[in-house]
Amino acid sequence: MLRQTRSRRAFLQTGCAAIATGVLTATARRAARAAAGKRVRVGIIGRTGKGDYGHGVDVAFTKLSNVEIVALADENDAGRAAACRRTNPVRNYADFHEMLAREQLDVVAICPRWIDQHHEMIVAAAQAGCHVYMEKPFCPSLVDCDSAIAELAKRNLKLGIAHISQYSPILSVVTSLVENGEIGDVLELRARGKEDGRGGGEDLWVLGSHLFGLMRSLAGADATSCSAIVTSQGHPITPADVVAGAEGIGPLAGDSVHARYSFPGGALGYFASRRGMSGSPSRFAIQLFGSQGIIEMETGYLAPAYILRDSSWSPVRSGKIWEQISSAGIGKPEPRTDGSYEGGHIAAINDLLDSAERDRPTKCSATDCRAIVEMIAAVFESQRVGGPVDLPLTTRVNPLTLLS
Repeated sequence: MLRQTRSRRAFLQTGCAAIATGVLTATARRAARAAAGKRVRVGIIGRTGKGDYGHGVDVAFTKLSNVEIVALADENDAGRAAACRRTNPVRNYADFHEMLAREQLDVVAICPRWIDQHHEMIVAAAQAGCHVYMEKPFCPSLVDCDSAIAELAKRNLKLGIAHISQYSPILSVVTSLVENGEIGDVLELRARGKEDGRGGGEDLWVLGSHLFGLMRSLAGADATSCSAIVTSQGHPITPADVVAGAEGIGPLAGDSVHARYSFPGGALGYFASRRGMSGSPSRFAIQLFGSQGIIEMETGYLAPAYILRDSSWSPVRSGKIWEQISSAGIGKPEPRTDGSYEGGHIAAINDLLDSAERDRPTKCSATDCRAIVEMIAAVFESQRVGGPVDLPLTTRVNPLTLLS
């Protein structure tokens, strides 16, 4: 149960305007529930066949004792029935707008992997005075990101997202090692997608978003510029190469992407993905190259990380070996057992609830999410203008809609 403190009451008092005269406002009702020690009221939004419930976002809420799943919405009747069996909500709806209008919720879980309705769902949740936990990526354009952030900010509402690597205790250890100079000065950050059938533009969106979250965390700052090359079948992309992307991504192009980012302090970040170039094991990870060594991180909650304390970056030449990094430190066994996708969701949801209670940013806030989308959009904008682009971008629409 969340502590019944002044900050807890503030959590339950965000958002929601007054209703009819003489009737308690939603915020007053929430404050009364908080005073009575009642649980956080959650509504779940899914879209069966159109992103479903993400990577088990709905089920993660059933594992939290301080949460009551009040309602669930899904336009698909069969999918909604199945989701209700998994989560046992008090009520269910075919239309998430109706759910938000009828229920007095504290948190909304936006579960679909498809992102075409993410903006609409976030704005509706914000206008109903609800904090948000959602599947990634954030929104399909910077215009949508800006609008969603504005709606949340005007009501002091918090957002958490299923970039579960951002909540990993191993990431906390790695960032401390970097800050303490364990691999010297950071020179480069290199990442590649899975490079399977989604390689190129889709890989950039769907999997690159995880890597850009890590890149920003490890660099300790936002990128300041991007220079990129996007090609399709060996030629620079043209309007004829633009298609409707999978998972509601919107306009998409390119089977090969190579991008370079500048960070404050002189470090450079690199992302690349080429369709059909996947290996086994996969190269899907990020490597941090420093003047005295390398750190590698895979994505995921409690995903392994490794360090090579070798300034040559070459174990063959130096005789040095890679050492595993756990949440306990370098070379120490991993003491935790919650390293699943569900464990990552639970950590992220708890972070959201705590951030709302304490009025602090989440570990991957709405503005962090926008910065990730901005790194993706910058790739296409750089290709469009034929050179480097500064971040934040001036162009807020999808650059592929301006391609000529």
